[in-house]
Amino acid sequence: MVSGLLTLILIVAVGAAAFIMRPGPIAGWLADKTDPTASPSVAPEPTPTPVLAAAGESATQPSAAAVQQAIGGLLGAKALGSRVRASVVDVSTGATLYAQNAATPTTPASTTKLVTAATVLATRGPAYRLTTRVVAGGQPGEVVLVGGGDPTLAVNSKGQFPGAARLDKLADQVKTAMDGTPITRVLIDTSLFSGSTTAKGWNRTIIAPEGQVAAVMPLMTNAGRRQPVHHEVGGDPRFTDPALAAGQAFARQLGVKAAVTRGSAPAAATAAAGGAIVPGAELGKVQSPPLVHVIDWMLEQSDNTIAEVLSRQVALAAGAPATFDGATTSMIAKLTELGLPAGEIKLSDASGLSRLNQISPDLLTKLLALAAQGDHPELTSMFGGLPVAGWSGTLRTRFVTPAPNRAGQGLVRAKTGSLSGVNTIAGQLVTKDGRLLVFAIMADATGDSVTARQALDRVATRLVACGC
Repeated sequence: MVSGLLTLILIVAVGAAAFIMRPGPIAGWLADKTDPTASPSVAPEPTPTPVLAAAGESATQPSAAAVQQAIGGLLGAKALGSRVRASVVDVSTGATLYAQNAATPTTPASTTKLVTAATVLATRGPAYRLTTRVVAGGQPGEVVLVGGGDPTLAVNSKGQFPGAARLDKLADQVKTAMDGTPITRVLIDTSLFSGSTTAKGWNRTIIAPEGQVAAVMPLMTNAGRRQPVHHEVGGDPRFTDPALAAGQAFARQLGVKAAVTRGSAPAAATAAAGGAIVPGAELGKVQSPPLVHVIDWMLEQSDNTIAEVLSRQVALAAGAPATFDGATTSMIAKLTELGLPAGEIKLSDASGLSRLNQISPDLLTKLLALAAQGDHPELTSMFGGLPVAGWSGTLRTRFVTPAPNRAGQGLVRAKTGSLSGVNTIAGQLVTKDGRLLVFAIMADATGDSVTARQALDRVATRLVACGC
């Protein structure tokens, strides 16, 4: 039963990856190099490289001793440093195939996002949507843009995230609802979140305007970016005040030239008799794509801002303050509800940028195994966003060098993590015998990050190739 379910899960994941335009082998297949005079029968369809081949129903069960022999020496690589923790688990049986200080919490970097994805999905469900609203303000002609915690909101059709809710469409709704009444002022309501907009343990260089994360607010466009373009390395410029920038963009869509200021939405109300606009009456709303898609983008691009904003949903659902402490405490509580070893995790943020975070490889593999086994179908959807080795996201350029690592391309799907001196990877893979394994390898005393990443990739590739 479990084996059949795992096959179905992986086939769905393959289909999703195949129909999304991503850099990688597909770019070569679609290159416009055809000869218009050639007969279609002479040009056969290209054979695609594998992308997570399905787990076989009768795959040979791996041996812990064989896994130890295959990867034990690789984990002692100089590039990984002196503090390496690792866990490998067979999904079908739940058996631990390898453990090296596996229950020891360590700095996880962006593998923290696996916990964020799982707890958000467990709390809200894959189909949940985030709503951005506009209500009538307390004065005639005043409108209030109310942040609903959607980090993927776009200004117009040129947004960073496909299918995102758009401010231009929201503005059209508001102008229609105002029915000719001049719009004179725009307020922004960011009361959904509270507390600090940056986390403990964040290095100042990673914070906007030039860093890899924006101030955490319930109202922003394109995850706080100044331009709807994702930069994998280097700076990824963000607004210092994402909510105010979103409000200003909305005012431009409305044609309002007055200054945008913060304020509070009046208590909810309905339109008065005769269609008169009353304070608090809803003038329009737009909704994000289903949460599963937002989580896909968060995992694939390792978007720190999306991770932090989404984590507030776990707090809100639990009735806790939508703060860093409220979110992380609620996430850990949700892990306990799922039967996972919450004693092996400490969190200061949901993205992994904080060096105060501590997660064990054991927790990550148990979480991944739980999601893969199908008992919690809401968790299974987290695999769709995991980057594929040599194909997509943060693994698009990984598993390339040295040459033997290429054997892992298309067969490893994982979340990576990198901070200065920290390199981690956790995810799932299919062995040459068709067995589905989950793994987590975490090193927090590494030197050169390039060689450390290659060493991590070598371990995953060996698991693919050995069968064990």
